[in-house]
Amino acid sequence: MNQKALINFATRTGVTMGLMQLLDRVAKDKTGGTAIEYGLIASLVVIASIGAFDAVANENTGLWATISSKVGDNMGN
Repeated sequence: MNQKALINFATRTGVTMGLMQLLDRVAKDKTGGTAIEYGLIASLVVIASIGAFDAVANENTGLWATISSKVGDNMGN
């Protein structure tokens, strides 16, 4: 967003110029991009891990249900 667009936004919404200067500085700031990228990668790893854990949990539950059933059958229950 360029300076003119920011000023137009400020006048339409009634945002103070101090806030607009802060938003302008944040928009122009290029530092921290690597940290954000690493954060996004970490979040994708977490999401994939949750999906994998869920699949393993479902498989594990089914395995123990089968074992319980077979043990119960062999014990005469």
